[in-house]
Amino acid sequence: MTPSMLLLLTGTLIGLNFPLGKLAGQAGVSPVLWALTISFGAASALLPFLLWRGQLRWPSPRVMRYTVISALISFVGPNLLLLTVIAHAGAGYTGLMFALSPVFTVLFAALCRLRPPGGLGLAGIVVGLAGAVVVSLTRGADPAGPGLGWLLAALLIPVALAAGNVYRTIDWPADTPANVLAFWGHAFASLVFVGLLLTTRGGVPVAELAPVGGVALVQMAVAGLTFPVFFRLQQRGGPVLLSQIGYVAAAVGMIAATVFLGERYAPPTWIGAGIIVAGIGLTVLAQRRAHAVPRRA
Repeated sequence: MTPSMLLLLTGTLIGLNFPLGKLAGQAGVSPVLWALTISFGAASALLPFLLWRGQLRWPSPRVMRYTVISALISFVGPNLLLLTVIAHAGAGYTGLMFALSPVFTVLFAALCRLRPPGGLGLAGIVVGLAGAVVVSLTRGADPAGPGLGWLLAALLIPVALAAGNVYRTIDWPADTPANVLAFWGHAFASLVFVGLLLTTRGGVPVAELAPVGGVALVQMAVAGLTFPVFFRLQQRGGPVLLSQIGYVAAAVGMIAATVFLGERYAPPTWIGAGIIVAGIGLTVLAQRRAHAVPRRA
């Protein structure tokens, strides 16, 4: 799959997390338990594949360091923020915070002296950001919208995502397959979530999942599909392209929240979403041009 195809697929899968997470929150499932459901689902889906390929080995110290740092800043922090904010700000709006991650990723990548995107790629980022700003302003001005405190908390999501995007690129262990890193990252994240539940709840309250058992199974399946392509996109497209899954996820999240959860948005908010889609189009076009190899006579 080309990087642009991986971008669309990964963003679509991540966009499905927002309505699923809101359904869990409405049923009283704690954010930590649902974050555990996501990471456990991803690790469980990858385990048999790694066993079949003979790639499951105890990680080296190099891979272990990468696993711990990337899991904390890429999965544990953002998922806890996402699932805490989503109950107050709505699935669609919280999903739009992912659309801000490309801007912070470009900034962090520049600070780390990574290669910036070309002119068309930057145009896609700017257009997508403009759409996210329109949506945020119209959503924040809505009397039924989230309070200022939750808006500010939601802004921490793209900062954490951007830090993870850049770190995973600059510290990627050489000759380590993407699926191996995805498995160990989510296995470690699962242990962190279990530890948090044992500390705060005295156990893992699996019974909380009973009212949304079907939703939990769907969430685990989505997670199992998401992270193999997520890490492959990281490896092939780099941090800036990866960050633009936020644009795709934001659009998918708004549509899914409207269709399945009955969330409603004013026309200006949908105009902003349309601008985000235009940014996605520019990004895909930039990737196609970047990977077009001219034939030689």
